[in-house]
Formats: sequence, structure tokens, C-alpha cells
Amino acid sequence: MASIHQEILIAADPDAVWDAVRDVGNVHTRVAPGFLTACRMEDAPPARVVTFASGLEARELIVDVDDATRRLVWAVVGGRLSHHNASMQIFAEGAGRTRVVWIADLLPNELAGVIAGMIEQGLAAMKKNFES
Repeated sequence: MASIHQEILIAADPDAVWDAVRDVGNVHTRVAPGFLTACRMEDAPPARVVTFASGLEARELIVDVDDATRRLVWAVVGGRLSHHNASMQIFAEGAGRTRVVWIADLLPNELAGVIAGMIEQGLAAMKKNFES
């Protein structure tokens, strides 16, 4: 199983970043605009369908939104991945700075490079959004 761990520092208040990340239905406008172009929510089980700038869609089951640890967990279902579980956690890094940690575990291993590139693009879009 491939495991991807990426993180980035953002010059923004961690509470503000977490407030946007935990708003799972508005990730395309509040977290990573440009990287994501649309998001629609499904009720049962709680899931979101996100559309990437490339046109690719992914259905993401929302596993947990933990305010105490500022951690969001989701799982992509369907598509080319036979397994995908990811988490994003928000940490304070001094005054007005945030460290975002994004971890994804997936199968098949052959898609790790593609997914790692998407995570890198997503983090760059977050940094641009929160620092503008």
C-alpha cells in the first residue's frame, strides 16, 4: 500500500484555516479554489463529490471532522482506486502561521505518483488562497 505524507506552512491563522477545512461542502471555494471547481454534498452516508480543475470527479466519504484535533478524515470510493483513506490536520506554527499535514494511503501503488502530484497541487492552492 502506498502512503503519501506531505505538509506545507501557510501564513494564516490556524483557526481560520480549520474553519474553512471543516466546512466540507465548500472546499472548492474556501480551501482550494482553482484546484477544485465544484463540490456537492450527499446525505447518506455523509459524502461530497468534488470536481477537480482537470474535470476529474471523486466521491469522498466524510469519515470524521474532529474539532479538538483540527483533523478531517475522508475516503475516496469508486473510480480507479481500490483503497483510499486520507486525513488533513491543521497545526499552529507560531503566531499567525499554520502547518497543514495531508496523509493519504492508497491502492494500487501505481497511482501513488499521480495522487502525490494532486496533493502537492492542492496544498499549493491552499497556500495561495489563505495567503492572498
